[in-house]
Amino acid sequence: MKKITLLMLFLCVGFTSMAQVEIGLQLSPTISGNRFVAEDRYNLEKENNKLRLGVGVVVDYFFAQNYAFSTGLMYRSKGSEISYNYTRELGDGSTERISGKDDISIQYIQLPITLKLFTNEVAPGTILYFQVGGALNTKVAAQVNNKKVIDGNKVIKRFNIFETDAILGGGVEFELGQSTKIFGGLTYHRGLTNIDDHYKKKLSDKNISVKNNGVSVDFGLKF
Repeated sequence: MKKITLLMLFLCVGFTSMAQVEIGLQLSPTISGNRFVAEDRYNLEKENNKLRLGVGVVVDYFFAQNYAFSTGLMYRSKGSEISYNYTRELGDGSTERISGKDDISIQYIQLPITLKLFTNEVAPGTILYFQVGGALNTKVAAQVNNKKVIDGNKVIKRFNIFETDAILGGGVEFELGQSTKIFGGLTYHRGLTNIDDHYKKKLSDKNISVKNNGVSVDFGLKF
């Protein structure tokens, strides 16, 4: 057992010494939207996509020449304008109409956990990359219809603390010098978890869920 432990430590030290780390800054304007898991009778609809912003630090940890574990810390805004329109029958035979329109904006701190695959040079100093993985997002602020407080309640409390999403993207890197690169690409972010329990309560249906979607244009500089 002791020999195995020493061997593992030796391999880890060797792996770390061979690894290359690239750190950079990224700006990601994002076309953000929402999708729903709900019955058609509620008429939950995405009214408009919204332009949101992401900014932060990216870290690419190369464990082989063309493969890197990519993470970082991003500040991202998500959400769009959605509507609902539902008429339900009450116990006395009358009906009640429940409708509204909400412009949702939620800000998250994002921790991406992805794998990046790089090609060899397709032109002098130019390589392509493909990225796949996921992210854990923690909410830090929220607004609905540009309000942080509605009817005496803080809007941020209606949204779930954590969200996870899948990430799929690709782009191109240009080498400017010995250790400086610029990059640009497109990334699809598909929300995997429910972000808002408000509509479950509003429409009295525990099966309703609202999830984020987005496509970002990524620009960055690595050192």
